[in-house]
Amino acid sequence: MTVTINQPVENFQLPSTEGDDFKLDAFRGQKIVLYFYPKDNTPGCTTEALEFTDLIDEYKAVNAQVFGISKDDIACHNRFIDKKNLGVPLLSDESLEIHKLFDVWQLKKNYGKEYMGTVRSTFIIDEQGILVKEFRNVKAKGHAARILNELQSLE
Repeated sequence: MTVTINQPVENFQLPSTEGDDFKLDAFRGQKIVLYFYPKDNTPGCTTEALEFTDLIDEYKAVNAQVFGISKDDIACHNRFIDKKNLGVPLLSDESLEIHKLFDVWQLKKNYGKEYMGTVRSTFIIDEQGILVKEFRNVKAKGHAARILNELQSLE
């Protein structure tokens, strides 16, 4: 089963750098931005995380919470946050269950090699828990600002 636009997203739980586990249902009444990224401390993923961090107050102004998700563990996420002074909570999906729910764990090609990996993607879930927008196979640079503009247009 994968998520579908204009349909509710089933509640899920993941370990979070905030301490307590993230539970989607706990954020009803707020917009949720979930951005999936391949790996902590890599150039594109760092760019994306820093841009979300820079805009976090603007996200909060439109009643939106931002969470990054990768398959890295919480210890790795915490090192990434400390090293880059990130202001965005990160969620750990080591089992890839949520990656698969959002259909972002896919066959990728790089320099002629095929491998399974995370397709950089972002999803907006509205205050009622409905998936309202998806952005797949995105480029990291400038992405956080594009998502913010999208949220502002939903107001």
